[in-house]
Amino acid sequence: MSAAPLPETPLPATASGAPARPVPAASGTPVRPLPVRLHDLERLLGDPDDPANPVGRHAVLDADERGEMLAAGEDALHAYGLHAEFVPAGLGGRLTRLDHLVDVMRAVYRRDPCLGLGHGAASFIAAVNVWTAGDPDQRSGAAELLRGGGRIAVGYHELAHGNDMARTGFTALPRGGRLVLDGRKEVITNARRADALVLLARTSTAPGSRSHSQLLVPVADVPAGRLTHLPRYRTTGMRGVQLGGLRFDSCPLPATSVLGGTPGRGLETALRSFQITRTTLVSMSVGIVDTALETVLRHVRDRRLYGRTAADLPHVRSVLTGVYVDLLTADCLATVATRALHLLPGETAIHAQAVKYVVAGILMDAVNRLSGVLGAHFYLREGPAALFQKLLRDIQPVGFGHAARAACQTSLLPQLPLLARRAWRERRTPPAALFAAGEELPPLDFGALALSAGGRESLSTSIGSGPD
Repeated sequence: MSAAPLPETPLPATASGAPARPVPAASGTPVRPLPVRLHDLERLLGDPDDPANPVGRHAVLDADERGEMLAAGEDALHAYGLHAEFVPAGLGGRLTRLDHLVDVMRAVYRRDPCLGLGHGAASFIAAVNVWTAGDPDQRSGAAELLRGGGRIAVGYHELAHGNDMARTGFTALPRGGRLVLDGRKEVITNARRADALVLLARTSTAPGSRSHSQLLVPVADVPAGRLTHLPRYRTTGMRGVQLGGLRFDSCPLPATSVLGGTPGRGLETALRSFQITRTTLVSMSVGIVDTALETVLRHVRDRRLYGRTAADLPHVRSVLTGVYVDLLTADCLATVATRALHLLPGETAIHAQAVKYVVAGILMDAVNRLSGVLGAHFYLREGPAALFQKLLRDIQPVGFGHAARAACQTSLLPQLPLLARRAWRERRTPPAALFAAGEELPPLDFGALALSAGGRESLSTSIGSGPD
């Protein structure tokens, strides 16, 4: 399942069926075909097994031991222009299909999950809010920043309130024609390294969901002395990712900082954006399990027990086969849900919760089962299988990062009775392209994402009808 070195000539298609021809962008500049981009990315990352490669596995482990981002890896991703993958083609970037973005990011996660999250996905999580709700100037500014290699960080959460964003204590209240920011945001990826911030704030003291807004704040525009960086949060997994916090003290900013210009849409924007980020980030994490399985396969093929290799033992073969099947299952569900964002945007409020709960659980369980195959070797920080202990730690945030699996399950369960009354009786037929990875997809319409599926969902009902 590991990505093999790509040939010097572009492949006709990726495993996800990417076309080997340029896709025209709305700006008129063609987006290079996905196989070409993947080839360039793998070339810059180099051979993972080469001890001299500054982005190889030895270097990845050394950076993990130091609790730092792999600088050479960030340089390689900057040279590739990774952040342009997060920018819609109509704004001069490369984002035409979310499943193509997942393909690119899986290649990064296979090499180092910290690079995947810390250098890449963190800015994508923030940017999706801008593409969803920003005005033309905000979208253009964010696109220019990302295309130039800049970073955007997002501050949703406060430790005192966990996943309950409606109880946000961080305020941006109007005063004298401006907004004045006060309070803390915590556990923010790249808090210190970001060039711009997307912040969820209470912009009214009135009760209700319309009292919250999202703000786009260029860090350079923050007046001196009004922003304090909180100490870094050290973590067990994703050690290199720079998690920090921010404290604003009576910080005045223009009222135009509100995404879209209209206050009161912060929670609505977040819930729409989560449908994209919860689905795609879990799908990106398939790359972690990919590398974990490859690492264990190498180990059992080289290790000899009872006169044969460990790979010949029936129990070992059974576990590896089961993990591989689970990996394919996770890949299938995540890929279909990702394509649904293009094809069924009115239903993905259901799909995103299911992917986060089901697929994340499959991936975490798969790596845990692989640790049993390695036995005592799974916690060694040296030797041929040393990378595994890092992957075992790095996979854990897929279950709670951005939103906990339990929170997604809690959001999903109340919708089941309505699905039973409507969707499961109507048996809506999904578009055939939903399950055909090689088929083209319509452009992603951020505005078509619905806050609720309203009891109408066609993916689950397609299971009952069976294959054609």
